Amino acid sequence: MYGNAISYALNGIDAVQIQVESDIKGGLSKFNIVGLPSNSIKESRDRVSAAIKNSGFRFSTHQYTVNLAPADLRKEGVAMDLPIAISLLSASNQISSEKLSKIALVGELALDGALRPVKGILPIAVAAWKDKLEGLIVPLENAEEAGIIEDLNIFPVSSLNEAIEFLEGYLAIKPHKVDKKKVFQNIENNQIDMFDVKGQFQVKRALEVAAAGSHNVLMIGPPGSGKTMLARRMPTILPNMTIEEALESTKIHSVSGLMSSVKSGILTIRPFRSPHHTISDVALIGGGSYPKPGEVSLAHNGILFLDELPEFKKTVLEVMRQPLEDGTVTISRATQSLAFPAKFMLIASMNPCPCGYYGYDIPGHQCTCNLAQIQRYRSHISGPLLDRIDIQVEVNAVKHEDLSSMPTGEKSADIKRRVDQARKIQLERFQKEGIFSNSQMSPKLIRKYCQLDKDGNNLLKIAMEKKGLSARAYDRILKVARTIADLDNSEEINSKHISEAVQYRSLDGTGIS
Repeated sequence: MYGNAISYALNGIDAVQIQVESDIKGGLSKFNIVGLPSNSIKESRDRVSAAIKNSGFRFSTHQYTVNLAPADLRKEGVAMDLPIAISLLSASNQISSEKLSKIALVGELALDGALRPVKGILPIAVAAWKDKLEGLIVPLENAEEAGIIEDLNIFPVSSLNEAIEFLEGYLAIKPHKVDKKKVFQNIENNQIDMFDVKGQFQVKRALEVAAAGSHNVLMIGPPGSGKTMLARRMPTILPNMTIEEALESTKIHSVSGLMSSVKSGILTIRPFRSPHHTISDVALIGGGSYPKPGEVSLAHNGILFLDELPEFKKTVLEVMRQPLEDGTVTISRATQSLAFPAKFMLIASMNPCPCGYYGYDIPGHQCTCNLAQIQRYRSHISGPLLDRIDIQVEVNAVKHEDLSSMPTGEKSADIKRRVDQARKIQLERFQKEGIFSNSQMSPKLIRKYCQLDKDGNNLLKIAMEKKGLSARAYDRILKVARTIADLDNSEEINSKHISEAVQYRSLDGTGIS
């Protein structure tokens, strides 16, 4: 006896349709699952058999074979519990439904037949929509996330019995829909604001430039100067995510199982990831026997904040060079190669030395480091990595007068308006170039859009010779100057813009290699 159901398996951040085929024969009791299943899928034998029995259906002594096709694709997770159970019930003639060829099923089964949520629902829903299926049966808790796909009928159920009653036509379930536009209109106000940061006007300006051109930033300053506080407020001045960006980021978080706390079912605020400095290169970049996204991909369309940058292992920092340059991470294994998106803004912070006070006159805090210790500390950041950071800015200790005064300066909303206007200029400029911000300009585009007048060219020449800047640093200065000119609503890059851009190369010429 033969039965079949449609399901999906995750492959990176996408999903692939799986035909769940079941065959039942007489003989000694045996239950095999074939088709490159992971251990979690193999264990579904016990979950499925218990759920079928406890839901009031027969599970007799027979030989059961479940095939997950295509058989050459490795499958992982618990999302196939429900389709395996339905396929077996169809093979044993306990249910008969024409909907099984038109509707996909996903869900983890509890031993009593209840349905539990699974990760990766959004890419599964996207794949089902692309395959032109009529609908997708999902656990109740996954309905909000799956419902983001407007042109696919999402049928939420809470148990195996409820899924069967719907398939057999005994239960009517209204497709679950989510109004994406309404979700984005109801974004809650940020609980943090740049206005909260006292003083640090130069650093706030540098972060505004970074946000306007999507530039990477490194902040250097003593402990307690507010580097982390500033970084955490960076998302409040970035442009709102588009629906396309939100779907991309949500897919990554969904396959990583991080959507349970997102009530709207879709990310509406740009991601902010802040991994600890003890993180491994696999956790940062992604990987594993079944490759999963790392922190750089979880920060896609948002911010990756690396606090205490020199404390990270040098090997970990070096593997970031590819995503910083290309915006993608490629994970290669013997059987497959997967690419994860990783377009993020890098915000990093560091102390000037191991104790944190070199070069700063702070009462009660004198630097105790020798030059060899300082050099060794700073050498953790290689020159090639530093060259990929457009803006390097010093964060000075906050003065007592600033701490004791009321907050001053602009609110995030005011800064964001200027950032949005600068981004709009860049979108119009690059509409035929295939990029979206100044930080993405290639050398060819830099020559095209970053022409300097005589004074600006002379100023940059002097800075290059004095600081010993590399060719890549030269390009970074031009990109940042282009952004400063955009904030100034200026078509031309003049010496004032170059002068400010050169100031944002604080570590150049300090001996870091």
